[in-house]
Amino acid sequence: MPVTAIAPIIIIIVIISIGFCAYYFGKKQSILRKLSKLKRKDILQFRTNEPSKVTGKVLHVHEPFVAPFSKRKCVAFEFKIQQKKKRGKNSYWKTLIDEKNIQDFFIEQRGEVAMIKPQTNPLNFDIYLVEDKRVSSGFLKDPTPEFENLLSAYGIESMNILGFNKTLKYTERILEVGETVTVGGIAKWKALDATIEGYNYSKIATLESSNEQRIIITDLPGARHQDSRQR
Repeated sequence: MPVTAIAPIIIIIVIISIGFCAYYFGKKQSILRKLSKLKRKDILQFRTNEPSKVTGKVLHVHEPFVAPFSKRKCVAFEFKIQQKKKRGKNSYWKTLIDEKNIQDFFIEQRGEVAMIKPQTNPLNFDIYLVEDKRVSSGFLKDPTPEFENLLSAYGIESMNILGFNKTLKYTERILEVGETVTVGGIAKWKALDATIEGYNYSKIATLESSNEQRIIITDLPGARHQDSRQR
């Protein structure tokens, strides 16, 4: 086969390989692979120090966060404000704001609850949240009043010095109170130091991290389907 014919084939193979690696090693698939290695358990079936996962409903422990744009109550959020920029003939998205936060929460399953205590320092969890909201503005597309208010709150002008709209976008991912979530970790039973309203037992189930196992948190539907297959 002539060299001129081989070159395009090699380029196609390289592009496919790069795409596959980006997909396979991306955060979403990585989270699903990690969860697939954990045994599904009902909360009352937790055995101390056993790697386990459970799917249930998010309940808040503390006063929940309020998502910046959607204003929904949540126990975790990630949001970005980005501006499209040009570099020569190419364009790219410059991140102007990148904020995330998480707090302790309960996962409730058929009336039973388990405590989840994610920590950021040192980091003891991996999380992937589905994108819940996306808004944008740009040429011939004015920002909505809600988007304009959000931009103003972060000191971002929606127009450039010539009076044209900047190309901006906002993306929001949240773990909403009441939402279905799958969490994996090391199962524990903890004695309660204080009474929890509505909880009448002296011990509570938890999913914790270890040196080998981080807490894994996701609202991906695929994680719930993993549970269904393992029933």
